[in-house]
Amino acid sequence: MEIKTYRAATMHDALALVRRELGPDAAVLHTREIRRRRLFSWLSGAREIEVTASAGVNVPSRLSRRAPQPSRPAPPPPPSATPSVAEEVQSQLSHLQAMMQDLCQHSRPAGQRDLPEGLFKLFTDLIEADLSEEVARELVERARAEAPDSELTDPVLAKAGIARMLEAEISIAGPISVASGRRRLVALVGPTGVGKTTTIAKLAANYRLREKHKVGLITVDTYRIAAVEQLRTYADIIDLPMEVVSTPREMREAVRRLDDMDLILMDTAGRSPRDDIKIRELKAFLTEAEADEVHLVLSSVASGKTLRQTAQRFAAVGTTALILTKLDEATGLGDLVPVLRSSELPLSYLTNGQNVPDDIEVADRGRLTRLLLGIESVT
Repeated sequence: MEIKTYRAATMHDALALVRRELGPDAAVLHTREIRRRRLFSWLSGAREIEVTASAGVNVPSRLSRRAPQPSRPAPPPPPSATPSVAEEVQSQLSHLQAMMQDLCQHSRPAGQRDLPEGLFKLFTDLIEADLSEEVARELVERARAEAPDSELTDPVLAKAGIARMLEAEISIAGPISVASGRRRLVALVGPTGVGKTTTIAKLAANYRLREKHKVGLITVDTYRIAAVEQLRTYADIIDLPMEVVSTPREMREAVRRLDDMDLILMDTAGRSPRDDIKIRELKAFLTEAEADEVHLVLSSVASGKTLRQTAQRFAAVGTTALILTKLDEATGLGDLVPVLRSSELPLSYLTNGQNVPDDIEVADRGRLTRLLLGIESVT
């Protein structure tokens, strides 16, 4: 039997080392956070995660599996083995495991507590779903403090408890509310390449073809000729009136010409969240249009830090809701949790592909939570 210790910068990396060398059935005996030693004792080193694991200890694996493994029939015991010998071996293994855990207990930093089996597996599952270690640890510790003991030892019940906590934090805006004979102007804003024009086309097609409303389009994305032509193509196919606006001064006349529409959808040019001049220019367009709603469009593929900074910068133009795009292209959605918490924008729509008018759905709190935790797939 071999017991090995692995160290890495993150829990995700440490578990990957265990899985690669010892296999998915390896038993994780202990984890702890340590500080790497530096040349001078008064300098604190970088944080590392230490995982102690073994492929030979016969205890349930606490590693998150990437895919279910086919079950194999247990090999028959050797002819010479007797129940008493087997019991003795099992007793020795259990004693060895207890000794190892006791050793780790004494070497663990003060204040750090072992996680119950169910919560440990949940912790690794959250990391596999792309939640940061900080957020995963926070959710697990909240579950530990608030959930009954019966849930803490069962990974399924523990994850359901985490889902309930996370779902309560998500704000939903619902779909754009349109009434016949009462014009509503909705603008989509965001950085370049997040899918604003395609999302505009999906919304326009659904409200015109499926809900039978009168829909008009305005684009101020004159920086990219391809964007204007793309939206014009959609407008011709769906048979929608379209206005192209180059300056804030032209905006008022364009809105007036579409005054008999039930819904006006405005496509805007992508703006860098770091370009204050372009952000102020965008605000001038929206002010002239007197937009009823301003939906910030963000790509699920972007990093959590980028998403949070973008949401903060675009708040200056008066954003009222959030649309998340490209869910089908993201390897995991856990990185979206911090931006959903920090932006305070209610979520209106999710998109998961390029097909018009499909591949868009009204945001649902329960479904989004399951997507964030990796319980449910996008498609």
